[in-house]
Amino acid sequence: MTEAALHLVKLCVGADGPGDLIAWHKARAARHGPRWTPRHTTRAKPKRAAEVLAGGSLYWVFRGEIRARQRLLAVEPVTGADGVIRHDLVLEPKLVLTVAQARRPFQGWRYLAAADAPADLKRRAAEGGEAELPEDLERALNMLGVS
Repeated sequence: MTEAALHLVKLCVGADGPGDLIAWHKARAARHGPRWTPRHTTRAKPKRAAEVLAGGSLYWVFRGEIRARQRLLAVEPVTGADGVIRHDLVLEPKLVLTVAQARRPFQGWRYLAAADAPADLKRRAAEGGEAELPEDLERALNMLGVS
């Protein structure tokens, strides 16, 4: 992730946490094959797409908190069956857990400056290792302003 990158933040509606999003991705990959890449379709193309694609990520909000991100790879126009042009946010398959950061509900997506983005959670093991702190403890410390 580039420090000066511009990011997007989006609600992950219907998911209780990053585990749900991972399960959805695995199910779609099983249906569509190994070349499938995660996408999120949105009505509006980000006007600042070039900045977002220069190392930015899509930060996911689960139940009022940013808790994960995926690097943005492309923004591609797609025409739906209704003839309306929308845009796919093409995402890197890897989901990176972040320090929990409270976020109020909103519609659509919002820009997120690099300085305002939550830090990635440090991992003990490269693949599937436990977070340094349990999620509930990490969240409680963040609410107290201790990180």
